[in-house]
Amino acid sequence: MVGRRDVASWLEGPGGLPGGDQAYPGERLGRPAEGPGSVGRFGRRLVGISVDWVVALAIAGGLLRPLGWGQFAPLAVLLAEHVLLVGTVGTSIGHRLVGLRVERLGGGLAGPGPAVLRSVLLCLGLPALIWDRDQRGLHDRYAGTLVVRT
Repeated sequence: MVGRRDVASWLEGPGGLPGGDQAYPGERLGRPAEGPGSVGRFGRRLVGISVDWVVALAIAGGLLRPLGWGQFAPLAVLLAEHVLLVGTVGTSIGHRLVGLRVERLGGGLAGPGPAVLRSVLLCLGLPALIWDRDQRGLHDRYAGTLVVRT
């Protein structure tokens, strides 16, 4: 059953409930506070997605726009990049540059199914902008994944 603590984690933002029992993001998921395996922080994730977006713009502008793909070509490239790379090696180009990886909550690579769901939701934009006290966006929460440091 869903209780106030579950709902409040989303309503109260990344800090959770005031006076909560969590000392750092990812503690309740069994992740370390620092180093490899710890939750990737917002700044790194922002730089990573920015790099991915620049790569998508370059590929779309150079290859797809002349073919008439139009204004959604960069988004299609970003979707394809994330589905293929996160689904197979667990990291996109931007994630790799900033030392992040996408894993299942129990560890291991995300795999193709969660990568597709996560990537589609990421391209919608809104799920990535709403996160819980473990700094997991809605796209990661629905896909059962977590962005961690390598």
